Amino acid sequence: MPKSNAPSTAFQKVPSAVFVALHLAVQRALSGAEEFLDRQRQYLPLWIPAVFGAGIASWFLLDNAYQWIAVILGGFAAGLLISAAPGRSGRFGLLKRVTALVFILFAVGCGLIWLKSSVVGAMPLERPVVTKFHAQIDERVDMPARAMVRLVLLTEKSADLSARIRVNVPEKWNDAGFRKGAVIALRARLMPPAGAALPGAYNFARRAWFDGISATGSALEKPVIICGSRQTDILGDAQSRLSRHIQSQIAGSEGAIAATLATGDRGGIADADAEAMRRAGLAHLLSISGLHVSAIVGAIYLLVVKLLALSPYLALRYRLPVIASIAAALGGLTYTLLTGAQVPTIRACIAAILVLTALAMGRDPISMRLVAAGAAFVLIFWPEALVGPSFQLSFAAVITIIALHQLPWVKRTFERRQEPILRRFMRFVAMLFLTGLAIEIALMPIALYHFHKAGIYGALANIIAIPLTTFVIMPLEALALSLDMIGLGGPVWMICGKALSFLLGLAHFVEAQPGSVTRLPSMSVFTFAIFVFGGLWLALIDGKARLIALIPLGLAALSLTFMRSPDILVHSTGAHLAVTGENGELVLLRDRAGDYTVSTLMENAGIEGQVTAMKDWKNAQCSPDFCTVTLSRNGRIWSILASRSSYNVPEQALAAACKRADIVVSDRWLPRSCTPKWLKADRKMLSQTGGLSIWLNDPPQLESVAEHEGDHGWFYTR
Repeated sequence: MPKSNAPSTAFQKVPSAVFVALHLAVQRALSGAEEFLDRQRQYLPLWIPAVFGAGIASWFLLDNAYQWIAVILGGFAAGLLISAAPGRSGRFGLLKRVTALVFILFAVGCGLIWLKSSVVGAMPLERPVVTKFHAQIDERVDMPARAMVRLVLLTEKSADLSARIRVNVPEKWNDAGFRKGAVIALRARLMPPAGAALPGAYNFARRAWFDGISATGSALEKPVIICGSRQTDILGDAQSRLSRHIQSQIAGSEGAIAATLATGDRGGIADADAEAMRRAGLAHLLSISGLHVSAIVGAIYLLVVKLLALSPYLALRYRLPVIASIAAALGGLTYTLLTGAQVPTIRACIAAILVLTALAMGRDPISMRLVAAGAAFVLIFWPEALVGPSFQLSFAAVITIIALHQLPWVKRTFERRQEPILRRFMRFVAMLFLTGLAIEIALMPIALYHFHKAGIYGALANIIAIPLTTFVIMPLEALALSLDMIGLGGPVWMICGKALSFLLGLAHFVEAQPGSVTRLPSMSVFTFAIFVFGGLWLALIDGKARLIALIPLGLAALSLTFMRSPDILVHSTGAHLAVTGENGELVLLRDRAGDYTVSTLMENAGIEGQVTAMKDWKNAQCSPDFCTVTLSRNGRIWSILASRSSYNVPEQALAAACKRADIVVSDRWLPRSCTPKWLKADRKMLSQTGGLSIWLNDPPQLESVAEHEGDHGWFYTR
């Protein structure tokens, strides 16, 4: 019998060999993953809020209900299938449990935020209206720096108005009777909450959706009180009286900052001073959160412990840390309620109570598990907070502080020891600088993503500002308020005012330094996600494996150097167009654009330079009705035609001008005869796409607001 062909036999054995090799590789990979998870076992619970938050983020990123349903059902199905997968007892057991939990937590996060959106979301007003109506005041916010009072009103549901709207009333029409529960009649111009004007810009409409606000506007006449308030708002009245009292003792923005520290009322801070604080990296001092709550809780805890320890009877018979923790927790809760119980303050209060609980139980009060518990609590009750800068900045700062101070070399360097006072002070300053620097680095991607700018000298400024606020300004303010009960607080208020003036002077000094602010164009969601994942890996993984995070973090940071400003920015209204000049300037179509519009255009362009009117620019020719701009990009000459007025133009002349242009931008509806070579961004198109960012590459690239919004309720087409 003839022998079989040897090459043919070898060929038939190849698939079997490949399968065996692949099977062994998979087994080794699974074994390696199991061993890695076993080494990280005590750190795995820290990832629960991270995975849960990723599920929440997926709902914001995905476009429609079909995708959300696929994530939820797919996550649950995958988790259940992995849990029920056959296998020998104990083999890859930890890997199976962790993987199944990841899928389920991801699905739960997506489902929870969808449920929350469906319950609290309020459909935006269809179109701007001028109307007269009755409403009950639900909330009042005094904003003396802007010379107005902001009222949140509850109206009867009708076809014309939503149930909850926000109206600004000029200060000249202010009335002490505008209190929660009062019923007023007013005439106002209302409009839908403003969405993102440009891709990556601030999206107030999303925040308004979760606040249940579906219209905003301004009063056109003085509101008339129909029925006075019958409600007793003890906390609100106390907050208002305390804020007014503090500002009567210290004038200007200094008094407004003092009121902010006590009540959370930021309405009296001048815009220039608030901007200086932001650019100097000190804006966190104006947002009641971890620093302020920690100072209050810590001061009460130490004061109660020291006072009770003076009594040998109490010290020997009672656990003073428990008593002090209860007193500090009550003080923290009172402060949280007094300052308005905003989400950042609630978050900080929860964290402080967890720390106090750990102290009372004799456990380590500063740990990642406490942070994870606080994050999980916030995400369960306020899942929408995940995409806001406040949540991200505060938790990133706390995680950075804990991760840094858990490093062995940091513990060895900054542990308390017997040494001269000067050396101890220098060690404290060095610790403060290192902590501030680490926080600045950790928060920079978040600031660049949300605000398109980040302070460079914030670490240095905070070395002075944080101790000044924590150990000087807040204690002086508390002492002055206490002495006011007997009429002796005046001298202390004067010293406190000087300290606040120094704080503001520091902010303006840092702001004025060259290169104090770094600006970048809008960062992509993908790049930001890499920063977040890399940061979490670096902080929540133990051992040398955490250094793996340096690879994605380095690549993400490197990608920022290749980011290029859009060549053209088109505002969602079509009324404002900006072109980035070759010398780092921003050229505006309408030189009378408001400060907020100009700021938004500059931030999204990533430009910190001069603003030039298009009519005065060398590359533009403008008439009262239109501007024609010629741009040279990537070896090609581009022609842009943009309308400047609402006057009628002969259709034949307009059609001829459009035919010569590559891009036409207008806030009006342009006729069909207007056919540019590439893009017609008129009112019809922009009502569907929102604002635009355009890069004149080869081929040109266009990004719109609509492609980031999907079918979420707050995004509407006009």
